[in-house]
Amino acid sequence: MTNNKRITIDPITRLEGHGKIEIFLDDKGDVERAFLQIPELRGFEQFAVGRPAEEMPRITPRICGVCPTAHHMASTKTLDDLFHVEPTPTGRMIRELIYNAFQFEDHTLHFFFLGGPDFVVGPQAPAGDRNILGVIGKVGLEIGGKVIRARREAREIINYLGGKIIHPVCGLPGGVSKALDEEHRVQFLDSAKFIVEFSQFALQIFDDIVLKNKEYVDIVVGDAYQIKTYYMGLVDEKNKVNFYDGDIRVVEPEGKEFAKFKARDYLDHISEHVEPWTYVKFPFLKNIGWKGFVEGKDSGVYRVAPLARLNASDGMATPLAQEHYEKMYEVLGEKPSHHTLAFHWARLIEALQASESMVQLLENKDILDPNIRNIPTETPTEGVGVVEAPRGTLFHHYKTDEKGIITEANLIVATVNNAAAINMSIEKAAKALIKGGKVTEGLLNMTEMAFRAYDPCHACGTHALPGDMPLVIKIYDKDRELVKQLKK
Repeated sequence: MTNNKRITIDPITRLEGHGKIEIFLDDKGDVERAFLQIPELRGFEQFAVGRPAEEMPRITPRICGVCPTAHHMASTKTLDDLFHVEPTPTGRMIRELIYNAFQFEDHTLHFFFLGGPDFVVGPQAPAGDRNILGVIGKVGLEIGGKVIRARREAREIINYLGGKIIHPVCGLPGGVSKALDEEHRVQFLDSAKFIVEFSQFALQIFDDIVLKNKEYVDIVVGDAYQIKTYYMGLVDEKNKVNFYDGDIRVVEPEGKEFAKFKARDYLDHISEHVEPWTYVKFPFLKNIGWKGFVEGKDSGVYRVAPLARLNASDGMATPLAQEHYEKMYEVLGEKPSHHTLAFHWARLIEALQASESMVQLLENKDILDPNIRNIPTETPTEGVGVVEAPRGTLFHHYKTDEKGIITEANLIVATVNNAAAINMSIEKAAKALIKGGKVTEGLLNMTEMAFRAYDPCHACGTHALPGDMPLVIKIYDKDRELVKQLKK
């Protein structure tokens, strides 16, 4: 056994963006500390300064090609606030239709392509099999075809109403740029009904493959993947999960409501901590304070994203999703649930709510009203917009001069809200899995599973010029001599 070993996983895999994990072992070969490092420099707040505010919904989607719709919608809502204008009822309905289609599509992408392979194929299966091809090999070509069809039809809705699938351009202060006609309403309603069926089907796959496998359930509910934190998410007037709008609700680790506030008041509740070893900031609850990377009620660390949204709510806003919500907490045995891997389950329940919401919106013929925008008439000043990105609560905040030129911008992207918790989850998993210097590729993948459950998007959180992407795992001895190197 070699003392004082250091393990580097660079890059980490099956996420958006780049990052690496540094694991430090003590003299016994057990994990002493573990860190997630993001070696990319973020700069979109500075890019925005000097730009006309109305360009922001077209600029900010370039932060990420995976979740551009989230940034587009948050930016559009920020312009509503900035220009002091409310969207028309139809304009809001079209926005919500686009956003629910996006939420479904993105959640499906993560489960089947990024996070799901760890369960569908197996956490210690050969690395070459832990991907969408491995998933299709396990569940069958027919199911693979349904995955492709469901995502394609959701994307067609976004593409038609949003103008583009990757970087939508439909959002305007006070509404949207394109109305919906009856022909497309009928077409999209058929798609939405199929997507509801598919969402239920995906939950059945989770039931059959994960919940009926005792080994997998033991991993999900095991201590290695559990941390107790606060939880944050948007809720409607009934405290039900809402992706597009509502109040921001925070609950304590025991489930009691800690705070509930409007988007404009976010700086009264959230501050950001900085560490010298990463470009990612660490948001925390301002009224508790930064106590370090520790869990529990006395720590200001909170979590966002699917499981956090369900924890912070009193239920789902649609009936089928509510049934699965109740089942999840019955199986997990507590609410809030602190089981990090349950983010995958919550993600599929949210996909079902998004698909049900699409049907509800498209069955309402008010969505055909041609009055899709209120024109702004007031001088812009300052605006805040918040949506629930697939990866959690997303904040956009702009200040302008009287001509609407951006003088200051602040973005707290969804993944960054989870940054502290992701580091804590990685360290806890590594300490539980790596003992006595025993390191295998399978154990390292199970360590990566601790961050993958969050579906992190470090393309959103940080930005740098593109570089190469070799996977190299290096193990050093106490004298910093290379002991072993694994390459992909």
